[in-house]
Amino acid sequence: MHASPPQDAPRARAIAFYLPQFHPIPENDAWWGAGFTEWTNVVTGKPRFAGHYQPHLPADLGFYDLRVPETRQAQASMARAAGIEAFCYYHYWFKGKRLLHRPIDEVLASGEPDFPFCFCWANQTWSRAWSGRDHDVLIAQDYGDADDAAHIAWLIDAFRDPRYVRVDGRPLFLVYLPESLPDATALLARWRQACVDAGVASPYFCGMRTGFSTLDAAGIRALGFDGVVEFEPNRKHFPASKNATGHAVSLLQRLLPARWYDALRNSRFLGNRNLNTVVDYAAYVSGRVARDPLEPTTYPIVFPSWDNAVRRTSATIIENHDSAQYKRWLDDAVSRVAARAPDERLVFLNAWNEWAEGCHLEPDQKHGLAFLDATADALGVPRKVLP
Repeated sequence: MHASPPQDAPRARAIAFYLPQFHPIPENDAWWGAGFTEWTNVVTGKPRFAGHYQPHLPADLGFYDLRVPETRQAQASMARAAGIEAFCYYHYWFKGKRLLHRPIDEVLASGEPDFPFCFCWANQTWSRAWSGRDHDVLIAQDYGDADDAAHIAWLIDAFRDPRYVRVDGRPLFLVYLPESLPDATALLARWRQACVDAGVASPYFCGMRTGFSTLDAAGIRALGFDGVVEFEPNRKHFPASKNATGHAVSLLQRLLPARWYDALRNSRFLGNRNLNTVVDYAAYVSGRVARDPLEPTTYPIVFPSWDNAVRRTSATIIENHDSAQYKRWLDDAVSRVAARAPDERLVFLNAWNEWAEGCHLEPDQKHGLAFLDATADALGVPRKVLP
């Protein structure tokens, strides 16, 4: 049996993706220059056409450093006030080497902030894709049985944290590129057994379905995943581009396999031609609201905005983002999971703080708290006054 949630509980379990960057690390110093953080790119933003909103500059929290405990506490307080249940920290594991881990390590060691969390393994190879050089590998994502054992051993310690998000008592763990795992079925089985042997509940594994996915949701579940998270934005869901060059890009997108399309679009030949794809936020929202019903263990994602112009010469810009349209979309996502058992009413928010992708619920200098207010409204919780 599932316990009924308190009457004042949010209508859904909203989990916001969280980028644990915003602090220098030796690897980024070597690859991008001393002191590099996401803010290095954010402040370079410039409008590319009339009405283009750039740069996205932070308001209430400022240009923070995630090594500062007070910053992490302020983020958690702000999220909780909007009805957000947890952060989903991106987790970077490369054959035993972890990157961007200091904020997470300090959260685990200190017990603060007292705010729920889970992990999404961002199992991608890092390259110079931002500068159109996908072939220039910075650190490869490789796999192996011994490394898999070390990986789950580290995760088990985190799963034991009382703040760790659970679904029906099982720790929630996401994999960004499930199809990249050499043998996902065997890996998940080994990890489940390792958890049980360690006295930890078998994890609730979710695979992400992105614009790069070749499998549908059923295919991802067939690999052994308990659920599927529908990543947004997804190029397959784009409405017609509003600009002429975007039409050409959209045609290439439809005709070419995803990886060929990305390689061509970020090549030296096309990358310096500013082939931006520009689509309208309200049109994107309308397409997602009109979609078919979700399968029972498929979970929606809603994003407040998207613009990766500070990262890409050929950018994807979803313009005219608006808190009312965002609330319309989040209302719809909440309604799609409303009939599920309370623990399984998961709705993901992309993202809490992806500033270099113009994708953030944290307040900026243009919109302030508007998107957090809309989040609280859609989740049916009174917006709490922040300390």
